[in-house]
Amino acid sequence: MRIFISSVRRGLDEERDSLPGLISTLGHTPVRFEDFSAQTPETGQSATHDEWVAAQAAGIPRLVYRKLQVEFEPAQVDFTRIVQAYATGVFRDSFETTPELQTKVVQKIKELEAGTSPLSFARLAAPPELRWTIDDASVNPLAGNDVPLLELHVLPLNFVGHSDRELEQLSTSLVDRIRTAGLVRGDIALSPSRARDHAAVSVPSGRPRSWDAPQPGELAEVRLYKRGQISTRATLPKDGLGSILDDEALPQQITDLLKFIGALNIVQQDRIVVAAGVPCSARTSVDRFDPHQSRRSARLSHLSRFTLRTEADESVTLAALSTGAKEVAGPLSRALVRQHPTAR
Repeated sequence: MRIFISSVRRGLDEERDSLPGLISTLGHTPVRFEDFSAQTPETGQSATHDEWVAAQAAGIPRLVYRKLQVEFEPAQVDFTRIVQAYATGVFRDSFETTPELQTKVVQKIKELEAGTSPLSFARLAAPPELRWTIDDASVNPLAGNDVPLLELHVLPLNFVGHSDRELEQLSTSLVDRIRTAGLVRGDIALSPSRARDHAAVSVPSGRPRSWDAPQPGELAEVRLYKRGQISTRATLPKDGLGSILDDEALPQQITDLLKFIGALNIVQQDRIVVAAGVPCSARTSVDRFDPHQSRRSARLSHLSRFTLRTEADESVTLAALSTGAKEVAGPLSRALVRQHPTAR
């Protein structure tokens, strides 16, 4: 494993310098900011805060250790609040001495080496009330030119929902949260909107449109509902013969979307429900996507319209939005592909 050591240097020189050798001894590669060439992020945040945001967006596990008996500066206090409020993919502890820190770091690295799944699943007593755009007659489920949109929904359990004031605040910050999460290019103009029960941000395509050129899937919309559900819609990979359900590309796309939702830093509940669906047309096929070349033929369905949808029958721990995203994405993807008429 590559293990990045992130901290201020002032006041933590001894602790910071004690970790690279320890990590190397355990058979892993220590990485520090000093190992890179000069960087100019110009975010207005500390380097440690920027490193935290980058790890969060990538869904990388973060081990956070706070030194006790130390007075923080105001900016450090604010950053500490952010870290303490964020649950997904984070382990937090404290220490007083360098040997104590080393002992705790070794213990957590060995746990990561063991590869224990961060997920825990539980059967639901009753189906949750998910909002599906597929079922919303007021929203066209196709993104023009018969292009279906992959829907991914995350619903926090045991959550009372957002008040009007809270939804307004989240609506105001949603564009910035999307940009910070790192899935959308900075030069793409995002379009926020607000309805009675949700806030939404539309994401235009970042690539030149061509009816026959291969195009990877892209995020198209993010919705935050008043009841707490977060939904994304994204195009599937496509070429001149239509959209493609690729059993290799689809799990990765769902993994990226799950991590993206986690990086929005909105869902904080311990357990969530995850579901996915695609409203398809006859030009949606199960095949392999080649980003460099369009297919010459495709096995298409005889149905003009049909819907693929996973069953939301269990909850999972919040790690599904970070370290466990890949493990959750696999079954969701396989369930969608199996439902396609040509896969039977």
